[in-house]
Order: sequence, then structure tokens, then C-alpha cells
Amino acid sequence: MEPQLLHRVADSVATVVVHHPAKRNAMTAAMWRALPELLGALARDTGVRALVLTGEGATFCAGADISTLRESSGEAQELAVRAEEALAAFPRPTLAAVRGHCVGGGAQLAAACDLRFAEETASFGVTPAKLGVVYPASATRRLVALTGPATAKYLLFSGELIDAARALRTGLVDEVLPDGELDERVAEFTRVLVSRSQLTQAAAKEFANGRTDRDAYWAAQAQASGDTAEGVAAFLERRQPRFGWSAPTTG
Repeated sequence: MEPQLLHRVADSVATVVVHHPAKRNAMTAAMWRALPELLGALARDTGVRALVLTGEGATFCAGADISTLRESSGEAQELAVRAEEALAAFPRPTLAAVRGHCVGGGAQLAAACDLRFAEETASFGVTPAKLGVVYPASATRRLVALTGPATAKYLLFSGELIDAARALRTGLVDEVLPDGELDERVAEFTRVLVSRSQLTQAAAKEFANGRTDRDAYWAAQAQASGDTAEGVAAFLERRQPRFGWSAPTTG
């Protein structure tokens, strides 16, 4: 099978799989180009309430296919940034499910997700210093926001890999699971996500990402949606809430 991005939607969760096992799921230029378009289509699907990004087999993503850097490192980086920003802007919760190596462009994609769950044998690295590449400003800021400046500098200056325990300790990862338990935990957690208020999640994602000009918009959405009344009623009646708000779609 050619290197590609595979996807499926089940139980309101979209799963995107980086499929290039011959090169440890390294992203080709075509895969970088395809990701924003795929994410756009999934964002327009009102049945998708959460998204999981993972890699085929035992590796998440070993970065960019280095052969693409021989022609134009600037173009390759532009493609990666475009994909990273599309993932960061995805309107519903996103989760990277990490096994094995999560390196370079793979770490860039994982950091662009809202959350990262990893197996205990996973390893993480940000490796532009090994290639003489200037890491993108957007990706650098995102890494600093997750780990703090000291760990970001350690990763960027050295290009060294860190294990899942250190990634958890420094904030790069949110949960670490024993090998073999990642899929079950991701399925369990995404069931929780799809049961919660999309209104709360959408507003929280914008606020957490630093947007400061939509307070009035979200207050109006909350007032019009009836979700708060439904959530309170469900709590008092000891039943699952039936939230009605969903994000408007475009294009």
C-alpha cells in the first residue's frame, strides 16, 4: 500500500492513521498536503465529535520523509506547518495516541493535538538540530506552551529522545499506559468526550488556545442553546444529558 493517511469514523469518533510503515510512518509531501483537506472534510461532518490521530502499527510517526528535504526544505516545512495549524484548528477535541517513536514532524503533529496519550515504551524527540533546520515559530511556541521553555530548549537544542515517563513529567504527554492498553484507554476516553457538551468543549478550546474576542459570542450561544438547563436537569434527575448544541459548519 502506498504511503497515505487512512481514516474511519465510528461512534462519533474519527480516527486518522498515518500509514507509511516502510519508513516508520514518516510523512511524505503528499501526506502533508492531504492532511488539511482531510481534516476539513471531517470538521464538516456533524457526526464527528472527537478525533484521534495515530500511526500504523508500532510507531506513531518518525517525522518527515527526509527525501523531501533534498529538494526544498522550505517547502517541506511550509507543508508541515500548514498541516500542524489545520490540526490545531480542528473544532472538536483531538487526541494523539502514541506508540513507539514520535519524532520530528510526528512530535509536531502530536503537539498540535489537544491531548496526547502514550504507551510507556514510546519515545519523543524534536530533531531539527540534527539537520540544520530552523524549527517553525508556531511549532516552537506550541512546544513551549506544553513543556515550558527549559524542556523545549532541551529538546530543540539537543535533538535527543526522551522516554514517555519524562514526557509525562514535563507536560508533553497527558497519560502514559502500559503497552497493550492504549487502544482501550483511548476508546474509553473518547466515549467520555462524545458524551459531554460540545458547547463547553468548543468554547473551552478557543479560550485555552488564547482567543480573547469571543466572550460575548459564547455567552450568547450558551443562552440560546439550552444546554445548561439540560445539564442541570439531567444531573438532578440522575440521567445522561441530551445536549443539543452543535457547531455550525462552513464550506
